[in-house]
Amino acid sequence: MARRRRASADRADVFISHSSRDHVFVERIVAVLRRHGIACWYAPGSILGAQQWQDEIGRALRRCNWFLVVLSKNALRSKWVKRELAYALDDDRYNERILSIVKTPGDYADLSWTLPSFQQVDFSAGFDDACVSLLRVWGVVYRPD
Repeated sequence: MARRRRASADRADVFISHSSRDHVFVERIVAVLRRHGIACWYAPGSILGAQQWQDEIGRALRRCNWFLVVLSKNALRSKWVKRELAYALDDDRYNERILSIVKTPGDYADLSWTLPSFQQVDFSAGFDDACVSLLRVWGVVYRPD
């Protein structure tokens, strides 16, 4: 219970790591988070045209205080998802603040053998029910559209 209070007491600023091939799914999650007052950063939605995207990703990783990784078959093939996850696992700021979003069930050990130890929210069974679980992390009640 103390963990949930601490998590909701701080203002959440969520970095969303995902494969660009999952952008439609990610944009749905971003819309829900923002509609419920949770700030989030994701590429390409947060990178302007002329910016150096690698630098912007690095700045966002250093600024955000929550890390959300979208797990899919596409994520397994993404070198950037692997790099971003490795950074989050190594940064103490993300301790107890890493969430896995399961878009499609699978074995994600290739991304990190540590993933099963983090909280997972399974979106494969239903979007709205998963949103309830996801927002509960920050003590926020889900309001569907």
